[in-house]
Amino acid sequence: MKKDLLAVACSVLLLTGTVRTTLSVQIRYARGQDVSPTFDGWEQNSDGTYTLHFGYFNRNTEEELDVPVGPENNIEPGGDRGQPTHFYTARKWWVFKVVVPRDWPKDQRVVWTLTTHAKTSQAKGWLQPEWEVDRGVIAKNAARDPSLMSTASGDIDFENLPPSISGSPAQTIALSDMLTLTATATDDGRPKPLSDPTGNRPQGVRVRWIMYRGPGKVRFDPDIMSQRVYGKPATLETKVSFAVPGTYRLRAIANDGQLFSTYDVDVTVHR
Repeated sequence: MKKDLLAVACSVLLLTGTVRTTLSVQIRYARGQDVSPTFDGWEQNSDGTYTLHFGYFNRNTEEELDVPVGPENNIEPGGDRGQPTHFYTARKWWVFKVVVPRDWPKDQRVVWTLTTHAKTSQAKGWLQPEWEVDRGVIAKNAARDPSLMSTASGDIDFENLPPSISGSPAQTIALSDMLTLTATATDDGRPKPLSDPTGNRPQGVRVRWIMYRGPGKVRFDPDIMSQRVYGKPATLETKVSFAVPGTYRLRAIANDGQLFSTYDVDVTVHR
């Protein structure tokens, strides 16, 4: 009888411990957590060079952080390799690329160091064979990032090319002014529209604006197209206002449902 009671007690303790562990893993924090840089993979370019892809994971559900390029947001070699300084919440894939030459040593690292909330993390990218990616991998993981607007599901169209995108040139405005920006994307018509009477799997190109770098809040009106456009150029015109003066980099993202392209606009805001 005592052995049976002991077994039950141990089972309860194990179960309780498992539940507590599970609950601790599932706890979500609105603020105060760090941002971890990530290495998302590499691919070889047609000219023999290599592209290393990086993203990040902001563990906060509400807090967006800004970390200027410098000791707390640095890439070696190079220092500034186009990494973001504004970090949205949750996991972000394929945020920026670092291109290295064709003779880049297979074991040499590109290291992104990021310090947030007094915690320093690193992402180390190198040409490890297991980390090679293709359009299928990019499309599948883009579908896990809402900011990339991917609808990728099922088979990937490997003949599909990313949309081409162009937009407004660099701008200089006063803080009190409202800025108008335009981005236009054209596509190759792939992936082809799906036969879906429910309309749950729309095809075509969609454009949105985000802040990529900057010292303060930015407001886009609107920040995203209301629906996808198929068979013709997709244009999004938006009004932009800034909370503080400084130098900003704003990014337009065009997505065809599987692959995406970006276009950056630098804006100087003075008082």
